[in-house]
Parts: sequence; C-alpha cells; structure tokens
Amino acid sequence: MTATQDLSHQAGPTGSRARIAISTAFFVNGFGMGSWTPEVPIIGARLGLTEATYGFMILIFGLGAVMAMPFVGAMIARAGSRPVVIATQIAFAAAFPLLTLAPHPIAIGAALFLFGIGLGGLDVAMNANAVSVERRLDRSIMSSCHGFWSLGAFAGAGIGGSLIDLFGPVGHTSLVGLFCAGILLAMLPGLLDDRALAEDRPSSEEGARESWRSILSRKRKPLLLALVIGVIALAGFMQEGVVIDWSAVYLRSELGVSVAASGFGFAAFSVSMATLRFLGDRIRDRLGAVRTVRLSLLFALTGAILLAIAANLSMALAGYLVLGIGLANLVPIAFSAAGNVRGLANGTGISIASAIAYSGGLIAPSIVGLVASAYGFSTIYLALAIIISAVFLSAGILKGADRESGH
Repeated sequence: MTATQDLSHQAGPTGSRARIAISTAFFVNGFGMGSWTPEVPIIGARLGLTEATYGFMILIFGLGAVMAMPFVGAMIARAGSRPVVIATQIAFAAAFPLLTLAPHPIAIGAALFLFGIGLGGLDVAMNANAVSVERRLDRSIMSSCHGFWSLGAFAGAGIGGSLIDLFGPVGHTSLVGLFCAGILLAMLPGLLDDRALAEDRPSSEEGARESWRSILSRKRKPLLLALVIGVIALAGFMQEGVVIDWSAVYLRSELGVSVAASGFGFAAFSVSMATLRFLGDRIRDRLGAVRTVRLSLLFALTGAILLAIAANLSMALAGYLVLGIGLANLVPIAFSAAGNVRGLANGTGISIASAIAYSGGLIAPSIVGLVASAYGFSTIYLALAIIISAVFLSAGILKGADRESGH
C-alpha cells in the first residue's frame, strides 16, 4: 500500500473536516498579514522610522520567512505537516504582540524576524497539509485555500483600524494573538495527520550506507523540477507584487487619477482574484491543472497588455480586473505541483518553491521601481506580458498538480 493509500484509509478526521481545518489555517495566516498593515504607520511614528529604515525592517521580516522555509520543509519530511502547522501558528500568535511592545528599532527588527519565521513557516506547513488533504479527498482544494487567505487578509486589514481605535495598538495585537491561538485550538481535531507521506525517506540503515553525493545524485531531477516550479510561482508572486506595491503609483503618476481613485486598481484586482480562487478548484478538477493555467494566463496576458496601453482609468481598471482573473490560480496550482514532486519527501518541494517565490518577491518591487522610473509603467506591463508568455509555454511542468486526480 502506498503512502497516499495509507493516508486515505488511516484513522483521523474526515476529508471535509480536514479541509475546513486547513482552510481556517489559511484564513488565520492571511488575517495576521492583514492585521499587520494598519500597525505599520503607528509603529513607524512611535519609533521615528525613516522610509529607508522601514524598508530595511520589511527586509528583515522577509528574511525571517525565507530562512524558516527549508527548516520547516525538513521538519515536515520527518514529522508530517500537522505538528508544524501547530508550532508555527503558536510562534506567529506569540510574536505578533511583541511588534507593538518593542521599545526601539533593534527590538522591532528582532520581533519582525520572529514574526516572519512564524508566518513563513506556517505558509509552507499549511500548503503541505493542503496537498495532503487534496490527496485524501482526491480533488483540488488549493485555490480555495488561497481564497481563504485573501479573505483573511481583507478581514484583518478591514477591522484592524477600528480595533486599534478601540483598544490601542498593544490591545489590537494582543487580541489578534489570542484570536489566532483560539482558532488553533478549535481546528486541532480536524487538522490532518499526514505522517504517512514520509514514504520517500530511506530507512536509517539505508541512509547510513548512502553518501550525501549519491543522495544528491538520486534527487537531482526532483530537486530541479521543484526549483523550476518555484520560478513559476515566483512569476506569479512578482506580478501580484507589482499590483500591490505599484498600482496606485501607476494610476496617479501616469493616468492622473485622484488620491481617492488610486486604490481602485488594487481593489479590482483583489476582487477578481479572490472570486476566481474560490472557483478555481472546480475549474481545475474539470480541465486539469495545465489547461487551467494556460487558459488563465490568456486572461493575464490580456490584462497586462491592457495596462500597458491604458489611456484612462476605465481601461486600466479593466486591465487589473482581467489580470486578477488570470493570475488567481497560478500560485495555488504551482504549490500543488511542488507538493506532488515524486522522489522528494513530504514538504520538501513546497519549501523549495516557497523560498524561491518569496525571495524573488522581496527583490522584485525595488527592481520594478528602478525600471519604472527610467522607462515608465508601460514597459513594466509589457515585460509582465513577456513573462506570462514564458510561463504559458512552460505550464506543462505543472502537470504534477493533478497527480492524485487522474487528469
């Protein structure tokens, strides 16, 4: 019996309960990120941070997240994703209040590093668990899980300001930490134990006889595949980052819209992306991962071209709306494919893909700023169209996302 068969027959929560539990973990992760957003200007004002210092602090947060990912992948390979989801969610819930208690920039940097470890580690663990739930259910759930992340981020950012007004910054972060800890307790019974997926690890006796060189030789192709999938995920993260970080600047500087309207681009993108993520699993189960990605990327290509040639706000909003439709399911499907790379232990493929995607996501915004200042945003969106075309041509690599679905 294979590990996947073991997983589908083992005692534990039903597939539907496991899906609810891991969807909740995605919501909590997004809620944490969204809750952090309204705290940023308050912390900056309290500590007198300059824009340069703030940028460095964000880099520290990103480094914590990226550095945690390979270690989390190794932990998942040994113990399954369930205990790692629990540990990283506890770390995140504990670190969040420290952000508002830190008395000086060095302390806030340390708190951000821990916060990054918790959220980055949770990101890998919950994606790995979602892949295991997909195997148990024999159908796709990854896109809707990422939809719940978007919903959580929207909720965290939406109510964060009101909670700060009511309870203050420390009260807000403490409530968020307690909320996340309480959610963890509620979802524990349903969280899937996927230790059976440690099928790819050799026994200790085999490991003792096998050198590191032979291990790397045997794993070369799976590792290379995970790396390439990570680059595809990076392409998705980068384009999302361009919209998040630069859409308002583009609308203001190149189309001359008002301050009030400058956020409409991101809003249009977010709404279409969240909607298509909740629909994405059904589409993927019907069409298969590769056809879903290629069809989606045709929308993304159209959106990028519309943004490159946009002459007014209406045309730009149409571009952002269509771009959100096209990009909604690229990263979820890439993570499903990374989690199903044959020859790699459970969690390893996702940790590799996540580290690559997030590392690039840290660097891309600054590169976009430099290029846009020299050549304008039309060049940026034309470059995105070229990247989308390259991903379209290489989408066959993502066929492993359907490993358990039979497409």
